[in-house]
Amino acid sequence: MAFKPVYVVDGSRTPFLKARTGPGPFSAGDLAVQAGRALLLRQPYAPTDLDEVIVGCAAPSPDEVNIGRVISLRLGCGDRVPGWTVMRNCASGMQALDSGIANIQSGRSHLVLAGGTDALSRAPVLFSDDMVRWLSRWYAARGLGAKLAALRGLRLRNLAPVIGLLKGLTDPVVGLSMGQTAENVATLFGIDRAAMDAYAARSHQRALAARAAGMPEITPLIDTQGTLHADDDGVREDSTPDKLAKLRPVFDKPWGNITAGNSSQVTDGAAMLVLASEEAVRKWNLRPLGRIVDSQWAGLDPALMGLGPVHAATPILQRHGLGLNDLDLWEINEAFAAQVLGCLAAWRDEAYCQQNFGTPAWGELDAGKLNVDGGAIAIGHPVGASGARIVLHLLEALKRRGARRGMAAICIGGGQGGAMLVETLDEDRP
Repeated sequence: MAFKPVYVVDGSRTPFLKARTGPGPFSAGDLAVQAGRALLLRQPYAPTDLDEVIVGCAAPSPDEVNIGRVISLRLGCGDRVPGWTVMRNCASGMQALDSGIANIQSGRSHLVLAGGTDALSRAPVLFSDDMVRWLSRWYAARGLGAKLAALRGLRLRNLAPVIGLLKGLTDPVVGLSMGQTAENVATLFGIDRAAMDAYAARSHQRALAARAAGMPEITPLIDTQGTLHADDDGVREDSTPDKLAKLRPVFDKPWGNITAGNSSQVTDGAAMLVLASEEAVRKWNLRPLGRIVDSQWAGLDPALMGLGPVHAATPILQRHGLGLNDLDLWEINEAFAAQVLGCLAAWRDEAYCQQNFGTPAWGELDAGKLNVDGGAIAIGHPVGASGARIVLHLLEALKRRGARRGMAAICIGGGQGGAMLVETLDEDRP
């Protein structure tokens, strides 16, 4: 079946701001609106000309539950442009793109604003179940005696907070945190701590080099205090293998290898893209960054969720008759250094490839083609935004290098993977 081409017209993302000691300066809606406003201001059409707005968000705040609609209205798209929200954990932003692609290919939409956002620093602190039950008894109590009886039932331990982010980053089916699943991947393929730390240091080095060269997709932010946020603020010049080796394990104490230094950062950020049909490209005389050629979703054991990029990208390679290094660039979201290294190991492993794909091992992916400008270990991983960011950045990186094809792939909590094959366009054609 022939699919209608879907073009990425343009895109913008905010700087990714590392969560530190409290709520960050921007809500998830604020971030997406600032990225989207800068993007739409440079387009030849009005926001009201959009057919729909689709936003991926893993943790919208209670006052922005359908955050896609909130963002659409705040961007001036008007009452008639539908706005909706998708959630596929770490790939929510990529799912938003894929949902837009499906509607464009079906002919229901021609011009779509899609992307993702999350303000993880604002993840809620919750009451425990025991405290919720006590509060229910307290509010149901009538009269002084009943209130005093309820007070006698209050225990100090009931006041212990539940960190919503930690619950969200723990798989409810296998009972493992995302970091523990990365430890599983490292054990499966014998990936040692030194390799993880070396990879993490390289992520920072490449991100710094990319910053020095210029990152055109970043739209600076200004908060309500007048502070300018111009760049990703988690990138460190002093992240070296030696310094990273001094950090203690976080998820599997004391013997594990996954640390804060070789894991992605908890971050706030947004990435928004405009998708268009061929008809819209011609109608508005647009000059797209490129097009999305193919996409794939895959499931796997949640305890090995970090290998999701392999399971999603490999079928695309098979469909298009491509090898790993037939592509010019790869973006694999860096949830953990062990997870990215595990993906590379899986493609090299004969038994793994035969068992899961019925093929011989795919070989060695050229490290010079992978995450050439660093990744989430250095710049952060705002869960809802990362899937959109890697697609946008991949197209920008291809364009800067005069290259043609690339793959963006991401692992997903719960045991899934997502991938998109993209290509740039010749200057003389849409």
